[in-house]
Amino acid sequence: MPIDLPKPISDYYDADRKDSTSVADCFTDDAVVTDENKTHVGRNAILDWKKATTTAFTYAVEPFSVCEEDGKTMVTAHVAGDFPGSPVDLRYFFTFRDGKIASLEIRI
Repeated sequence: MPIDLPKPISDYYDADRKDSTSVADCFTDDAVVTDENKTHVGRNAILDWKKATTTAFTYAVEPFSVCEEDGKTMVTAHVAGDFPGSPVDLRYFFTFRDGKIASLEIRI
């Protein structure tokens, strides 16, 4: 069942089905992404992070819950693919600035 996501988040998940450049374009120039205990700062680092992820694994993400937590928008999504531990439900914590994603932290 589809859920109603804020536009920057909807754009992020739509871009993730396309390509790494589209994903990076969803972020502010100085955005920060934290995933798998690694931090990526700036759009170029985010592009490199996303390229590495999509080169290493094939996966599909299905968001199923959205709420506000500690000033961030948290999306819980079911992620399945050819990565170790698949499938898994991940929590994505987003903040925004000027209609783009300013930070994203991905946690189990």
